[in-house]
Amino acid sequence: MVKNQSASVLMLMLMLSAMLSGCFGNEEEAPMEVPFNPFTFEQGIPETTWYHYAGAVDATDPVAVKAANISANLSGRNIPFYAEGSYYSIGMSTFEPTIGVTSTDNLYMASYGNGPAGSTAVVQCTGLIEMSELSEYSCINTYDPLVPVANSNDPYVYVDRWTDRIMKFDMHALLGMTVEWSDNEGESWVGPTVATSAYSVQDHQTIGSSKYPALAHETTYVFCINGNAPHPLCSTSFDGGVTWTPEVSGAPIDCQSGGLSAHIEGSPDGNFYRGNPSCDSNGYSIFRSNNGGFTWTEHVLPTEDSGKADTWNGEEAQVGVDEEGNVYAMWMGLDNMPYFAYSRDQADTWSDAMMIAPPIGLNGTGFPVVTSGGNGTVAFGYVGDSGGDIWNGYLTIATDVFNENPLFTTVQINLPGDPLDTEAACGYNRCGGLGDFLDMSVDQYGRPWFGLSHNIADKGIFATIATGPSLRGEIGPLSPMPLGGQLTL
Repeated sequence: MVKNQSASVLMLMLMLSAMLSGCFGNEEEAPMEVPFNPFTFEQGIPETTWYHYAGAVDATDPVAVKAANISANLSGRNIPFYAEGSYYSIGMSTFEPTIGVTSTDNLYMASYGNGPAGSTAVVQCTGLIEMSELSEYSCINTYDPLVPVANSNDPYVYVDRWTDRIMKFDMHALLGMTVEWSDNEGESWVGPTVATSAYSVQDHQTIGSSKYPALAHETTYVFCINGNAPHPLCSTSFDGGVTWTPEVSGAPIDCQSGGLSAHIEGSPDGNFYRGNPSCDSNGYSIFRSNNGGFTWTEHVLPTEDSGKADTWNGEEAQVGVDEEGNVYAMWMGLDNMPYFAYSRDQADTWSDAMMIAPPIGLNGTGFPVVTSGGNGTVAFGYVGDSGGDIWNGYLTIATDVFNENPLFTTVQINLPGDPLDTEAACGYNRCGGLGDFLDMSVDQYGRPWFGLSHNIADKGIFATIATGPSLRGEIGPLSPMPLGGQLTL
C-alpha cells in the first residue's frame, strides 16, 4: 500500500515538473558573465597607444600574456589608464633640446641661435601645462640681457628642481664654458661666469643639482664635459654658479670609459649619477658621486643579455632619480632596442634588465632619455623607426615599476603621416635638431614632458601624454589636454 502511494506521488511530481518546464521554457536564459577587461575604455584604445609588459608582450592579448608565462596583477598602482600622446611646438628651431620646468608651470627649452644677436635663446612656454585650449599657450625667448653671450656649439638649459633657478650653459670649445642664471623666470640674468679649467677642450656638457650640502646656496651643482681625458671631466659649484672647482676625473682614474657623458641627475639624498660605457667597454655603467662630484665610483648595469649599442647610442646610458632617491637607468642594446633597470640602494645593485619597446615591431630606436616623479614611477623617451625610415617619437610610462610584472604604457607622440624625420639611420646618429641628446622632466602635477625636435618642420617640440596617469602622489588620471601635433607647427 505504502509502496503504491509512493509510486503515485512520484508520478504526480514528474507530471508537475513537465508542466512547469513547459510554462517557463520560453523565458530568456540568464546572460553569461563577461570577464572583466581592464583595457576596456569608453573612448577605445588609440591606434598610437600600446599597453605591454617587458619584452614587447601585448598586455591586452591574454594568449600572448599566457605564452610569456606572465602573472598579470593589474591592480593598485599597476592598473591601466586611458592614455594618448601628442606634441606642442615652441615655434622656433632647437638643437640638442635640453628642457626644464618650474613650479610656476613654465616650460623651458634651449634654442640654438635664436636669441638676441644670434645667441642661444631660452624659450619659455607659458599656459601649456594643464591647458584646456590650444590658444592658451604661447612660447617666447626670455633671454635678453644687456650684453648677450655669444652663441655656443652646444646650447644647454637646466632648471634646478629645488630652487627653480634657470641655468644657461654655453660651450665655447677651446675657449671654455660660461654660465648664466635667472631666479625670476628669465626676466633678468646674472653672469656670465667661467665654469671650466683652461687646460681642457670642452664638449658634450651636462649639468645637475642635488641636495648635497653647499656653502652659499640651497643646492650643489656639478657639470661634466668630454675633454682631454679617456673619461669625462667634472667640476662643482657650492655657491650657485659663481665659482667652480678645477675639473676632476668623472670616473676612476684608470677607467677608459670614453668622455661622452649622459645627463647628470642629482638626488634628494645628495648623490649625483651619470651614465657611461663601463670601464672595460663591454657594457654600460652608472657612475655615482656622494661627495659633490669630487670622486666617482662605477656601478655596472645588467647588460649581459642586451649588450651595448654599436651606434652613436653606444656612448651613454641615461639615468633618472625619483623623489625617494631610487635610481633608474636606460640604454640601447645591441639590437637597438631600449632597455631599463632600477636600483633601490643608490645603484649598488640592479634589477634584471627589461626591454621596454611596445609590441609593434620597431626596426630600431635611439636617443634614450629617462626621468621620474614619485616613488616607483618612471617615464622613458626615445625615437624609433616604425618601418621605411619613418622615425617617430615614443614616450613610455610605468606607475608601479617595482611590481613583479610592471605594466608599461607607450604612446607615439606624433600621428601616422606626421613623422619627425625620414632620414636613414636618424636614430643612430646625430640627426637634425636632435643633435647628441634629448631631455625629459616631470612637472609638479606628475605629467612627463619630453623635449625633442620635429626635424621635418625644423621646430622644437614638447611631447607628453595629453591624457594618462599622474607620475606623482596618488596614482590617478591627469587633467586631459587638447591634442596638439601639426596644428601647433
